[in-house]
Amino acid sequence: MKKCLLLGNGGREAVLAEQISKGFMLYVIMPYANPSIVEQVEKSNGKYLIGDPFDKELVKKFIQEENIEACVVSQDNLLQEGLIDLARELGLKTFGPTSQGAKLEWSKSYALDIVKKLAPEMVIKNESITSIEELEKVMENYEDDSFVVKPEGLTGGKGVKVGGIHFKGKQEGFDYAKSCIEADGRVIIQDKVQGREFTVMALTDGKNIVVTPTTFDYPYRFDGDKGPGTGGMGCLSFENGLLPFLEQKDIDECSKLIQDAIQYVNKDSLEFTGVIYGGFFKCQQGIKFIEFNARFGDPEAINVLNTLDTPFPEVMENIWMQNLSTENCKFKHNYTFTVYVVSPDYAIKKGEPCEFSLNTKQIKEKNAKIYFASTKQIGENLYSSVGTSRLFAIHTYGKTLEEAKEKAYDAMENNIDTKLDYRKDIGEIYEH
Repeated sequence: MKKCLLLGNGGREAVLAEQISKGFMLYVIMPYANPSIVEQVEKSNGKYLIGDPFDKELVKKFIQEENIEACVVSQDNLLQEGLIDLARELGLKTFGPTSQGAKLEWSKSYALDIVKKLAPEMVIKNESITSIEELEKVMENYEDDSFVVKPEGLTGGKGVKVGGIHFKGKQEGFDYAKSCIEADGRVIIQDKVQGREFTVMALTDGKNIVVTPTTFDYPYRFDGDKGPGTGGMGCLSFENGLLPFLEQKDIDECSKLIQDAIQYVNKDSLEFTGVIYGGFFKCQQGIKFIEFNARFGDPEAINVLNTLDTPFPEVMENIWMQNLSTENCKFKHNYTFTVYVVSPDYAIKKGEPCEFSLNTKQIKEKNAKIYFASTKQIGENLYSSVGTSRLFAIHTYGKTLEEAKEKAYDAMENNIDTKLDYRKDIGEIYEH
């Protein structure tokens, strides 16, 4: 059996580990022993190394010593740092863009420039600013906090701040924008628009794309879409692959932009394969572009990869053969449902390491899956947080959204430490 290297350690990597191990011996470099990933490594007779996946010498040595043939990277900063480039240089088949391909995500101004060329009608009025003087001038266009501040670089899904939600008043928005310039040398100020937010994700071989079921994410920390933005507190998808407020023509419009962007990035050389997804608003004025991501979303990956009908290793092979199509990359027609469980301090304050109990056996017996993220196991049914991110996700599916939702919350009842927190309103669709 072929050997495949996966770099990273979050919930996204946990579901990727599960999928890759269906057709490969799984090899992983991760900073701590994520229980979900360890389980899949052992199941596939692979090997894992506790180490820094950013350490290129370590990665190179591991690849060469273990004779690894393929590599999957789907973490934004690992892509920016060129881990796919390294794997390619060593002759591996790869899933994920080069650093240059991933620039679609790690440089918001670069992505906006491309969209302005390809679909100017989808661009929300914005200014790319590189000095405090420019910022002060742009701020004169706003009477209040009806603008959005976007850092230029990667922020783990938590950097974009919306006026009236993440900051109150013009001055607070200005101060945040100023800090972004001081950190990155650039910030984007964008008009605030009213609409429904959604993402369109596509698998690509660099030439063809296959659009996945559309997901709806719950980015805010508390019920009712209150509190700070997070990496995502939950996610769902519908059996028809759409969302209630979308039509197929909306998806087609977004898909065309994604296809054109891939062709643009790959016009000189094959920089982008793997996954691309765009964030969009559906507004009265039409579909508006928010941003590109150059990898699977988290938790979106959990929903999407669990709807794959074609085994993921086959999809990987079709990407490498550059013959990806809707015929060899098919999806099931299920409702999917994911809830992330977090420490009480998550996204609010740094907090201390959190130890907690969890009855994984009971949860699995209730037909729910667990995908660990920033968590390590320290005893029987006993776990500890690692860092300050989300702890684990619970995933279910059903023939109706209500069935999937009931399965998830039922599986969690009495099986999760009461000190932990999660949103109780996943399944309700709010207008952002």
